[in-house]
Amino acid sequence: MTDETLIRADGLSVGFKIGGGLFNSHILKAVDGVNIDIARGSFFGLVGESGSGKTTLGRALLKAVPISDGTASYDDGEVSYDLTTLQGPDLKDYRKRAQLIFQDPYAALSPRMTVRDIIAEPLEVMGLTRTREETDQRVREIAAKCRLNLEHLRRFPHAFSGGQRQRISIARALVSGPKFIVADESVAALDVSIQADVLNLLKELQRDLGITFLFISHDLSVVAHTCDHVAVMYLGRLVETAPTRKLFTAPRHPYTKALFSAIPSLDPDDRGRAQKLTGEIPSPTNQPPGCKFHTRCPNAIDICKVQEPALENPGDGHEVACHRWRELLEQVPG
Repeated sequence: MTDETLIRADGLSVGFKIGGGLFNSHILKAVDGVNIDIARGSFFGLVGESGSGKTTLGRALLKAVPISDGTASYDDGEVSYDLTTLQGPDLKDYRKRAQLIFQDPYAALSPRMTVRDIIAEPLEVMGLTRTREETDQRVREIAAKCRLNLEHLRRFPHAFSGGQRQRISIARALVSGPKFIVADESVAALDVSIQADVLNLLKELQRDLGITFLFISHDLSVVAHTCDHVAVMYLGRLVETAPTRKLFTAPRHPYTKALFSAIPSLDPDDRGRAQKLTGEIPSPTNQPPGCKFHTRCPNAIDICKVQEPALENPGDGHEVACHRWRELLEQVPG
């Protein structure tokens, strides 16, 4: 881990035992051998289809699901933790430093608690404040940063719109003073105009507070607007990762190109250029051999069906897991 790396994962895997009985059960690998470095203060994007393992990876880095194999570590310059073995008082401390913003602002907030109590709850549970006055002061400070006023703190969640509820969720995640936040599809349930407002708020918070975000999304236009670096995930594995501008101007993996070509465009000349992917993402319980994407890839050849490509870094910060990426480098996206 370099001095600038907050989160590092090496060969990280997360498996879940499914099925019943001693002989009928098997392991579903939701995340399989992921290597990832997230720099301090960055806005790191993670994209892919539903079922690709994005949420499970995020929760593994929060120590919310057990890591089956590989290693993961955290280092914010003050403390460093091995997330693979983290437990006890260190785990409690990590909970203050790493938080989650949920996708659904309607389901994430208790309808029986005022906004003040919702935001204050982490402080009280973690023992971060000693008096009610100290708690209230911290709640007011964080609420103001999230564009919530004193009148809002007295109300219940049902009195707010979706965008306001998500700001409440953000305030609750921020109140413990975290260094690392996983935002899991945190604007997916909002209208487009409200999405922009919440994204701008997250960018402000990143800049003002020095927070590192892992931003999980399926919306590539949102990722382009927000993130510094992007990783593309397919069936539990990373297939491409690069700085945002590099990834969007010159994608190298056929899956990434297909995702980009599916972004809606208002340009009539772009109609009909989308690269159609046949079939659905394979089941994690019955993964194909070789490259996991070969069953849907228009460029697959024999080697793709038997040998899984490693995530290759040619030295320019743009990593890709594809046997043929050099051959396809000059191919126009879409």
